[in-house]
Amino acid sequence: MRLKSSEPSSPERAWQYALKLLAARDYTVARIKEKLRSRDFTDSDLNQAVERLEAEQWISDRRFAERFADSALASGRYVGPRLRMEMRRRGIPEELISDVIGRLSAEYNECTEVQAVLERRFPGFTFVTAGDKEKRRILGFLQRRGFGLSAIMRAIKGEDRY
Repeated sequence: MRLKSSEPSSPERAWQYALKLLAARDYTVARIKEKLRSRDFTDSDLNQAVERLEAEQWISDRRFAERFADSALASGRYVGPRLRMEMRRRGIPEELISDVIGRLSAEYNECTEVQAVLERRFPGFTFVTAGDKEKRRILGFLQRRGFGLSAIMRAIKGEDRY
């Protein structure tokens, strides 16, 4: 939906396009601005549209960050440094990332989460019977998700998780 040469850029058109995007999924302010900029809206128009979206609570970096972090931790998709990196990639401001992760860290037990991912993704895995190749594969999988090595080793060896 690029602007046609006969269609002038306007805050209203930018706002309408942003609402169309937000109907499909949630975005950060930075991502919405990127999308609008790629459609040739002027900086002035897209800034006005984003201000209106924020005022009307259609878009919120805090809400996006909290939902993203909750979902990532619950699924075991991203944790620790990987979660922070993925949030940064999505345009969430660093101070908001620290705030959200700090709040969630109080409720989060890494060893329990590693064990849950291990049981869900690799049912029936036992450290004693697994070969070296399988152990390395599982270790790499969990590390790429951002889990710490000590928590991973305790979980795959079946040691006390608390």
